Amino acid sequence: MRTRTGWRRALLGAFASLTATIGLTAGLSAPAAAAAGTPVAVTKYSHNSEAGDYIGQGAKAAYTPATATITAGGDAEYVRFRVWVESADDVTWWDVELAAPKGEKLRPGVYRNAERAAFRTGRSPGLDVSGDGRGCNEVWGQFSVNQIETDDTGAISVLDASYVQRCDSATAPALRGQVKFRALPLSYSYSSDPDDWIAKGASGTHTGATSTFGLRPWAGGEGLQYNVEGKREYYSALMTPPTGTRFEAGRTYPVANTDGEGVAGLSVSGNGRACNTVTGSLTITDLARDEAGAVEAFAATFVQHCGGGDAALRGTIRYYA
Repeated sequence: MRTRTGWRRALLGAFASLTATIGLTAGLSAPAAAAAGTPVAVTKYSHNSEAGDYIGQGAKAAYTPATATITAGGDAEYVRFRVWVESADDVTWWDVELAAPKGEKLRPGVYRNAERAAFRTGRSPGLDVSGDGRGCNEVWGQFSVNQIETDDTGAISVLDASYVQRCDSATAPALRGQVKFRALPLSYSYSSDPDDWIAKGASGTHTGATSTFGLRPWAGGEGLQYNVEGKREYYSALMTPPTGTRFEAGRTYPVANTDGEGVAGLSVSGNGRACNTVTGSLTITDLARDEAGAVEAFAATFVQHCGGGDAALRGTIRYYA
């Protein structure tokens, strides 16, 4: 375990130069209310430290741009994420470093067998979470990247990741955390009753670390086809608004297998199984369109009953909204 002597005084005086040196992007201020139909990016940090963990000291922590300065810098080879809280006479900070194996770039996926980032060897990825003057000499851990994007200069512009770190021993108590910088939700989750034909009583969650997602126009442009595949599963949702209308955020529609007057069309299939007929509901929670009117961000929940039965498949769709 490593400590940083005099770290509070040094950091208070050197934060501005450090920002310039490693190219940190300026922290977001508290977001203003978004315009109607505009997705709101999320920036936040949280961790949960097990009893005996040296870095987190067995405590929980959570920060947003309303309570801390949150910055991200580096590039897709080596990301540096910082949380900084300064008071009149003190400062609290947390640093998260995520590194691809040498010569590679980070992309969505799961990175196992991580070593301390600056000293990673061979083909190992790198992880180093430190804070309040405490750091690990060696790291055992893994991290998952759900989203990562860079700007035209190669600097990090979007990050959504989670990590598990054990300090100085593979069996040490764990520090678990989540990192989000200007990230937009991208996921699919579902649960089903035991007699549901589609999911056969299963439940699950797909994120960018394990799965790929797609959204495209359907049925002449007003309908949508949402696809997700990963973890040996494939799901597709075909959705059309009631005849002669467009989908609207905040609306709940009764559904059938094809749209009609006041009824939306819904067909959620999975792993080679589909319904002949459908009843249930579809709730559009968020929806954003581009200048041409095409849907570019979408979020919804649904309840689908297959073949007139009582058993249900329930799901939540998040596509950058």
